[in-house]
Amino acid sequence: MAVLGAQLVFSLIVFSFLQKLSCFYSFGRWLIAGRLVRYLHPSDDELRKAAGLQSNGHVKGKGKRYDNRKGGNNKEVKEETFTVPRSTPISLDTTKVEAIDLIHLHYYEEYLWIVDFAISALVVYILTEIYYVFGNANEMNISIIWCLLAIGFCARILISQTVAYFKAEDGGERILIVTFGFFCLVLAMAVLVVDENVLEFGLEAGYKNFSDGATLLLQKEGVESAGPVHFITFKIILAFVCAIIGGLMTFPGLRMSKLHLDTLKYSKENPAKQVLLHFNFILPYILLFLWVKPIGRDILCGLNWRITTKVFNESVFDNFRIVVFAVLCVLRLILLPTHVQSHLNSAYEKVEGIRKESGRISNVEIKKMVARVFYFVSVVIIQYIVPVIILLFMAFLYKTLGGYSWSGTFGESVENYVNSFRKESSHSSNVTMSANKTRTILDEAENLSVAFSDLRAVFTPLFYRGILSFLTWWTCAAWTMAMTFGLYYHTRAEA
Repeated sequence: MAVLGAQLVFSLIVFSFLQKLSCFYSFGRWLIAGRLVRYLHPSDDELRKAAGLQSNGHVKGKGKRYDNRKGGNNKEVKEETFTVPRSTPISLDTTKVEAIDLIHLHYYEEYLWIVDFAISALVVYILTEIYYVFGNANEMNISIIWCLLAIGFCARILISQTVAYFKAEDGGERILIVTFGFFCLVLAMAVLVVDENVLEFGLEAGYKNFSDGATLLLQKEGVESAGPVHFITFKIILAFVCAIIGGLMTFPGLRMSKLHLDTLKYSKENPAKQVLLHFNFILPYILLFLWVKPIGRDILCGLNWRITTKVFNESVFDNFRIVVFAVLCVLRLILLPTHVQSHLNSAYEKVEGIRKESGRISNVEIKKMVARVFYFVSVVIIQYIVPVIILLFMAFLYKTLGGYSWSGTFGESVENYVNSFRKESSHSSNVTMSANKTRTILDEAENLSVAFSDLRAVFTPLFYRGILSFLTWWTCAAWTMAMTFGLYYHTRAEA
């Protein structure tokens, strides 16, 4: 039995090609470069003219666009500080966001890397899944590794941003992360005691299968053990993992709610777009309800005695939940420029907001207020897109490790045909190996195959279904809870 087989070489070749291609054509750069408009801060002469002050004629710059690209760090020109009334009517020029404007922004390289890697991993995953359907069914599906890598890189970016927020001394970010983390810890403990007939994760059945398999393996190796930890201890460990996930999802959820409200404000004259934006925002909530058995499976699969219409078979329903994650990811990518543009528009709103205040403000503060919006855009994009990428690849892991089949979406006849085809290809592969085997290589392969077989007996698809179903659902739940809190804060507390 081959452990990895030809799909390892195939996936590496495809991934290397896609990574080389990204140097010349980046999907992440294409999403935002040339599609967005940013505001330029006014020059000192424009501020003096707007405020009716005498112009200082000896200072000549190279233009606002040059100053904005350099970040105002031109050492040859000494910036003079002066104040203007806050009620001064200030006009802001606009320009398209080009790729050269984004290079020096913090987290921009991380954004390009994660988006391009996710696209490459997605292509490799799709091609590997196609190979796995028609190839040797005994091979380990290498697409699992690409999904884990994508999730790991996304988690690394979220951790770095959370650490940066946690180190801030002058804001309430640290206490907010800790508070939301403890809230998620308590809520996760409450969710984990809910009956399986309400929230169908399959954790109990999956862990029992894992515990029995681990006990048999230890007995086979001659190790006296009562098995893994108790199920209650396992739930407590899982609850702390949920608290960490909740802390990481705090600011992405808050950011998403702010972007949603701002985007709706700029789309008042387009009802169709508003409907699409509302659907984009509530789709994660719909996903959560698909795991509530009386609402999801019982109604859509016709298991409730009051429901006469059967929308899905149970195998199709499992795949349907995974497909909805893919729809969410595609929809978020389509609407990414719209949401990011709403963030860039906040520069104009801030300038208009200071006109309602009394007193004076310095020219440096005005420039920083406008420029800070654009300098923060990479962080906003990461907080918008990274949670969706995590959910997408977690759903793919749930499908692959859980033993689900895409062919089940098209009915039992198609699934049976694909399974029979896979058995025939697996049988022919074993015959070829036995005819052309080399003794030493075969011995090593057999030993490795036995080790993998023992691990598969412990980490079964039933166990993966339970743990990945819960973690995928909880990641989405923590994200939506943060969005809900942010929606309340921005609509009620700031009103």
